[in-house]
Order: sequence, then C-alpha cells, then structure tokens
Amino acid sequence: MTVGTFDPLIHAPNRLQICATLDTVDRVEFAPLREQLGVSESVLSKHVKALEDAGYVTVTKGTREGRVRSWASFTKQGKAAYRAHVAALRAIVG
Repeated sequence: MTVGTFDPLIHAPNRLQICATLDTVDRVEFAPLREQLGVSESVLSKHVKALEDAGYVTVTKGTREGRVRSWASFTKQGKAAYRAHVAALRAIVG
C-alpha cells in the first residue's frame, strides 16, 4: 500500500476508533461504543453519520428490551477503506 491510501475521513481519532472496533465485529450497538469512546451520544452520532455519508458504515435500528437501539456496521467499501488506511499508516511509520 502507498501513502496515497491515507484517508483523512477515517483518520479523525473518534472515527478511527469506531472503524477499529467495527473491524473486529459484525456490528456494534451505539451505547457500548459511546462508552468505549467516552463521548456523548451527539458526538458519536456525528462521527458515525460522517462515515455513513461516505458509504463506509450502515446504521440499523431495532428494538431490544422495549427500547429503540441503533447498531453500526461496516460496508464492504468501509472495511476496505479502513484496512487501506491502516496499511498507509504502517507505511508511514514503518
């Protein structure tokens, strides 16, 4: 990979952490993700929305325990972009 695959959208610290989490699971619920990042609901929503607008993440909603819940998951494009970004970071520091 080359430095040209560096993705400034993914590189923002909270979005990078969101992507790192999504790379290890099929989907993640917003509440535990928010706690993991230590951010407010609005901050998490803003970052997930940016990734969603880029086509990197899909958000699904459903009910669990009588409450509406939201989950985020990578799209195929998002997973590829994240992995290319990680490869670019490794090339920079390697």
